[in-house]
Amino acid sequence: MQIILVSRTKKVPKTLDLADGRLRFRLLGMAAGAVVGCAGIGAVLAMTLASPRDGALTEIRQLRKQVAHQDVELTDMRKDAQREVDALAVKLGQLQAQSTRLNALGERLTQIGKLDDGEFNFDEQPPLGGIEDSSDSSYALPQTLDKSIDELAAQFDRQQAQLSALQSFLLDAKIESSLKPTGMPLDGYISSYFGGRPDPFSGHAARHTGIDIAAPTGTPVEAVAEGMVTYAGVRNGYGNVVEIDHGNGYMTRYAHNSQLEVHPGQRVHIGDVIAKAGSTGRSTGSHLHFEVWYNGRVVNPLAYVKSHR
Repeated sequence: MQIILVSRTKKVPKTLDLADGRLRFRLLGMAAGAVVGCAGIGAVLAMTLASPRDGALTEIRQLRKQVAHQDVELTDMRKDAQREVDALAVKLGQLQAQSTRLNALGERLTQIGKLDDGEFNFDEQPPLGGIEDSSDSSYALPQTLDKSIDELAAQFDRQQAQLSALQSFLLDAKIESSLKPTGMPLDGYISSYFGGRPDPFSGHAARHTGIDIAAPTGTPVEAVAEGMVTYAGVRNGYGNVVEIDHGNGYMTRYAHNSQLEVHPGQRVHIGDVIAKAGSTGRSTGSHLHFEVWYNGRVVNPLAYVKSHR
């Protein structure tokens, strides 16, 4: 098979004999090169056309990764914030409990100290005031809420310690006061005082170890302090007598009673009826003989019966 190539420039036509092996090899090489070139051009064109889409998809994937990472960070931040809020809530609950204890302690101190109603109102904020100061030396707020709560908690602790100490002091004072003989043991008038006097039976000079309080038979005799009954019975000259040990060096004696209302070992409180007035023992009429002893020595009861608790 032969191929004749004719030129437009009147040159001599060229004849290609396909039966020639060298020619066919060259033609095949040229064809293969053309195919490879077309394939390369197509690949370049495909890459050129597809690269913007792939780039966009790559950016989208990267953005999605960033969003997922930010979601994780946001979740962690929310958890941290919730832990902070929970911690603050716990501290707030502790402060509220501390405030409740302080209010209860303050009310108790008000009762112990016998303060007037309304003098200290623990349900209201204390009144404050003052002129406005616009200078630069303004009050500096705490840097953090957590620090402010810690400072307030420390202040509450100091206040509670101080109030507890004051409560102990007032309670001790109240206990000491309740154990000290105070006031008249019965309604009546003093018919004989402590010290030297003529004996009512012999007329001779004698020492009176207490005071006599005149009162009708059966008048209730009350304990003038808290204590323990150490004796309730008959003593020579005293008749029916009650003796009370108050545990702080004081002992009181109530004599000439018509009836006893307590027994040894019994604990009595202020105002408890321990006997009924009478004229038993060495007596000229219905009355109460009242003695006060301190550290084993009899003392004048007058200052005690005229004092007030």
